[in-house]
Amino acid sequence: MARKAIIEREKKRALLVEKHAQQRAELKRMANDPQRPFEEQMEARRRLHLLPKNSSHVRQRNRCFATGRPRGYIRFFGMCRIVFREQALLGNLPGIRKASL
Repeated sequence: MARKAIIEREKKRALLVEKHAQQRAELKRMANDPQRPFEEQMEARRRLHLLPKNSSHVRQRNRCFATGRPRGYIRFFGMCRIVFREQALLGNLPGIRKASL
């Protein structure tokens, strides 16, 4: 199980990403628009740089909802491979069965 602090940190990142998503998208659009003057593009990049680092969506890490494990994450189910296997063997995932049976 992942440490509680790491799980909480990921929750904070998710909130920051949601909070700044619209502003970040607008600034990125302005910074990458070749029709705008160079000074405007640089100003947009400067303002983008002033936003919190954790407001960028690429800093988020997918984690298992049950254990917080970051590795072996199955995106479709939102859980790691270990929890997925346990739930599948218990029959809690409809339509999933062992391939060898």
